Amino acid sequence: MMKNFFAIIVLFVLALTSCHFKNKDADLILHNAVIYAVDDSFNTYEALAIKDGRIIAIGKEREILNEYNAPKVIDCGKKFIYPGFIDAHCHFLGYGRTLQQVNLVGTTSFDEVIQKVVEHAKLSTDEWITGRGWDQNDWAVQEFPDRQILDSLFPNRPVMLKRIDGHAMLVNEKALELAGINLATTVEGGTIVYQNGRLTGVLVDNAMNLVENILPHPTKEFDIRALLDAQKNCFNVGLTTVDDAGIMKEDIDLIKELHAKGDLKMRIYAMLSDQKSNYDYYLQHGIDTTDRLSVRAFKFYADGALGSRGACLLAPYSDVMPGPVYGMLLDSITHFRRSMWELRERGFQVCTHAIGDSANRAILNIYEEMTADLPDLRWRIEHAQVVHENDLPRFGKLNIIPSIQPTHATSDMPWAELRLGRNRVRRAYTYRELKEQMGMTALGTDFPIEDISPIKTFYAAVSRKDLNGQPEEGWQKENALTREDALRGMTIWAAIANFEENKKGSLEVGKFADIVMLDRDILKVEEKDLPATEVLMTIVGGEVVK
Repeated sequence: MMKNFFAIIVLFVLALTSCHFKNKDADLILHNAVIYAVDDSFNTYEALAIKDGRIIAIGKEREILNEYNAPKVIDCGKKFIYPGFIDAHCHFLGYGRTLQQVNLVGTTSFDEVIQKVVEHAKLSTDEWITGRGWDQNDWAVQEFPDRQILDSLFPNRPVMLKRIDGHAMLVNEKALELAGINLATTVEGGTIVYQNGRLTGVLVDNAMNLVENILPHPTKEFDIRALLDAQKNCFNVGLTTVDDAGIMKEDIDLIKELHAKGDLKMRIYAMLSDQKSNYDYYLQHGIDTTDRLSVRAFKFYADGALGSRGACLLAPYSDVMPGPVYGMLLDSITHFRRSMWELRERGFQVCTHAIGDSANRAILNIYEEMTADLPDLRWRIEHAQVVHENDLPRFGKLNIIPSIQPTHATSDMPWAELRLGRNRVRRAYTYRELKEQMGMTALGTDFPIEDISPIKTFYAAVSRKDLNGQPEEGWQKENALTREDALRGMTIWAAIANFEENKKGSLEVGKFADIVMLDRDILKVEEKDLPATEVLMTIVGGEVVK
């Protein structure tokens, strides 16, 4: 009898205790999970609670469940949770626009390009036929294409097909005519390709502006579709923040409108294009930030791309005969220095595309002038693909953040040595060395140039292999990142590169509840199984969006 009495008392006390502790409200609880906080100590937890879009508690299963009530409680089934992924360099709006055009990514011949263009043209009523994604390095004949077939198929309809890296395009005769391009046309910082006294239709770097300036501007409805389509695809792969590397004020205005309506939920770190209208407005009005949008950076292009031989090199390209061909800077040192000084004075971040070793050196020289007395500017070099060994230590010395895209290495590895030669290619895509110099690196994809998947970014960073697992030993494997560093690069380090480490990038109390749940532990699963990783859930500000 006494045993039963004491048992009842114990149960009563436990019930009272439970009621006493479980007195805090949350909107959402995730539990029965393996949670990688990616905080300073790289802690792991079992559960977390979310309220008003932010994390209010994280800890052990029993602690969270005993202390918090929530209308929605998700049992994660021992799956793996990480901070929402951040793509530190992409073209979010541009990607959305390409989803409305001819998709030429993965084409294995120019004939296949033509086939896709013809199929698209049958369905499109637009005056212009536009597309993106071809890469002559993926074809049996690795040469720039010629406009001749396009001229015969579309004599009265302009065609513009952009290369995958966005640094070259192929246009037909009608487009050349509308743009006023002929054999006498020259462009500083660009190339108009001709052979045997005729234009081939290939335009490189600044020469593309002659056509882009006459393209019909996308309608508002077109860009709304573009942004929402891009958002859907990004949420599906676990992205919760994207750094859009080069957009205009009118694009920002549309993003703000869609954010205000609640249609666009993606967090965006905007790098403004190096254009007069952007300077005119933002140098007067200053930095502009909200929880969903940060406008505090400008994006410059120092040079072009390695694939189209526009990257600016200290020594000539190894695969151009007769030569020499060095690539080119896309604007004057005077312009870079003057514009960057203005931005420095007004507190804006500078992010500069620099691929060749000559371009990287030139930009590091300018950065050195600007950052000597302000060591925490967090200025960035985007890509940093080929960096002379004498310039590598300058990233750390000057506190310059290398913003890199690991899948560029595995995409370029079949032909990079042809461009650079055996000795120089060893100084290319040196991601671990760059990380060691600065102590961090921000990771992105540069989509739509590469696939949008952060999992593929992670896999390329740690394995230095393509999706077929080649080469077996990894390409220049000495510059692979560790798994922890790769994860930091697409979470907390990317947030630091955006001045947002106090709001996102790790799962800690007070930060945004931006979360991704995966079906496997990318920090422990066998390397060969990484590409098959599936995103089970994406959460932005406590809202399940995938």
